[in-house]
Amino acid sequence: MLRAAHVPEARSGRTSTVATEGVLMASHVTRRDLLSRSAAGGLGIVIAGSLEAIAGPALAATRSSVGYGPLVPDPVGILALPSGFAYKIVAETGVTLLESGEPTPSDPDGAAVFTRGSGTTLVYNHEVGGSEPYRVPPLPGLTYDPGAGGGTTNIELDADGTRIREYVSLAGTHNNCAGGCTPWNTWLTCEESEQRANATYQKDHGYVFEVDPFDTAANRNPIALKFLGRYAHEAVAVDPQTFAVYLTEDAAAPNGLYFRWTSPAGFAGGKGSLRALATGPGGDTAGRLQAMSCYLGSRHIPDLSQATVPGTRYKVDWVDVPDRDARTTSVRKQQFARPVTHSRKLEGAWWGDGGAYFVASFARSSDGSAQEHDGQVWFYDPATESVTLKTIFGVNPDPASDTNYDGPDNITVSPYGGVILAEDGEGIQHLVGVADQGKVYPLARNEISQGEFAGPTFNADGRILFACIQSPGYVFAITGPWGRPSNARS
Repeated sequence: MLRAAHVPEARSGRTSTVATEGVLMASHVTRRDLLSRSAAGGLGIVIAGSLEAIAGPALAATRSSVGYGPLVPDPVGILALPSGFAYKIVAETGVTLLESGEPTPSDPDGAAVFTRGSGTTLVYNHEVGGSEPYRVPPLPGLTYDPGAGGGTTNIELDADGTRIREYVSLAGTHNNCAGGCTPWNTWLTCEESEQRANATYQKDHGYVFEVDPFDTAANRNPIALKFLGRYAHEAVAVDPQTFAVYLTEDAAAPNGLYFRWTSPAGFAGGKGSLRALATGPGGDTAGRLQAMSCYLGSRHIPDLSQATVPGTRYKVDWVDVPDRDARTTSVRKQQFARPVTHSRKLEGAWWGDGGAYFVASFARSSDGSAQEHDGQVWFYDPATESVTLKTIFGVNPDPASDTNYDGPDNITVSPYGGVILAEDGEGIQHLVGVADQGKVYPLARNEISQGEFAGPTFNADGRILFACIQSPGYVFAITGPWGRPSNARS
């Protein structure tokens, strides 16, 4: 017998039944196996100790775990979850409506959740680059550039993750990919772009903007935080003690850089502080924007792909960016005073465990990388000025296998131990958990498309995991029997 739990399905008010016990039903396909053992030619993932792993043989799966159990296919074909878990659709592109009357915009991406009384406010990006069917509506006062269709929307939810309303919090930005939370409870949304003003766009793009999750008035007359640089931003992590901002760049030819911004003397982080800095004297160049330069002893590391063994640690030096607004030359192509370290596909970022996690999604020799992989998770420790490879995914030999994972993108630290990664790779997409003992498990599977997962983030009490599927465009609230994931082998 198969018992089922009912899950609301926003499109029609129907319910979706998800198996809760008794069967392991046919799985779909995903990407890569987080395995164990040697690295360079490995096909899976590796993690050792506290998130330090090594990739191993493709079929060994020696570091897989039960996690929360096998994924059970969704009868309505949207989101497969472990037994006992359920989801609500809290936003759906083109279907749910903003309070201003327009449909929910396309391409939900990076997100963060903020406590609001007994409920929450979810702020999430829309990576709209121009051709998407549903732009963020350019509402008066909230629009940076009427020619651009990206931005952010806020969803207010009750304590159980049920949608109350959704509204525009920033419009007229371009290709808003990921971002990050500030210690003063705002969202930094990042433009993954180097778009210059032209006949379509009235302003240059490639900046970071701050969004208040509660105060609409604070979001009026959007200000680009130009002191954080103009480049293909991906995500940020903010040190709550020093207010240093760590930023990833998703770019190629050459590959992108990892940045740190340090504040000017006297800066005190808080709501309105970044806007005040940006609009004050010399605001475009306030503080120092620097690029990471890694060393193993005295040997410079030109590209992070050189690291193939989890636990690899590099000493970090920081080099000033010559022209952070990239007036004539992209930042990553500029002539730095000392060599800097590049990486292909620098993606998600998250502050946790006293430092900044960040992700490199993949690397290939054809893009100039020294070694090939299908994902790295790094940890920057500001106390030791070092960066450590925590996890590496070997090149996926069979993206059509549901036990293989690749292309990690957004990341969040789980309150139950380890991290959760959103796949954006080949084949079917998953939310993938990596337990703090280094074993990997599937948490969710996209059954409606091959669109990437994005924006995993827990609410304050850890009962609800919010996550997005970018295409065709869903935002989910996922609940279930959370706890420390099982590390027994599957």
